[in-house]
Amino acid sequence: MPEFTDPLFNRPATPQRPLLGQTILVVEDSRFACEALRLMCLRSGARIRMADCLGSARRHLRVYRPSVTIVDIGLPDGSGTDLLRDLAAASPRVEVILGTSGDTGAEAKALAAGADGFLEKPLRSLVQFQQAVLAHMPADRRPAGPRLVEDEVIEPDHIAYQNDMAHIAEVLTADAESQTLDYIAQFTHGVARTAQDSELQAAVEHLSATRKAGQPVPSALSQLAGLVQERLTSRAAI
Repeated sequence: MPEFTDPLFNRPATPQRPLLGQTILVVEDSRFACEALRLMCLRSGARIRMADCLGSARRHLRVYRPSVTIVDIGLPDGSGTDLLRDLAAASPRVEVILGTSGDTGAEAKALAAGADGFLEKPLRSLVQFQQAVLAHMPADRRPAGPRLVEDEVIEPDHIAYQNDMAHIAEVLTADAESQTLDYIAQFTHGVARTAQDSELQAAVEHLSATRKAGQPVPSALSQLAGLVQERLTSRAAI
């Protein structure tokens, strides 16, 4: 199915909007991280499409071919490295493939899977985002002339953060099995880092350390669940 062509969108990139003409597929399950990337794309002139899991991303890629794909390493239905590996081996290949995560060691995994580069969470700097994409863009797709280098710190709407808290609470209520806790710990850690919520980040790190030590987790899990509920009931969560 051919994608609708917007003549205003297909103008050459400019120093002010260096990603004009690019379509970026973001594969990310955090609403807060997605909102940060949406704002970055908007400021940069790029069109954004979003998928919240591997299955959704693969369905999208069967219909559309983005020029840039950004893939979170930890997703609810598997590892983003699997998608990175498939994208890197595909022909024709997406021009720019980036991994993203806030977890230690994730950058090495993404690059080993074939990613061109990596965006470390928290995702806040507009210039760093633009540079990460443009560094791997073909020369004829980059804006001509010098670019503006004045940086902008991106601040997503906190409603997106509360949406992530609701997702965590729902998963914890439905299932506390080991595999679910692996996912929710990774998800919560990434969201907390992106939002710079140090209290929540410390709680999820405590839960992970407790599980790694083979100790009972109810107390650590209860602490985490309590912090999540606090953020759900407060509009000034972060």
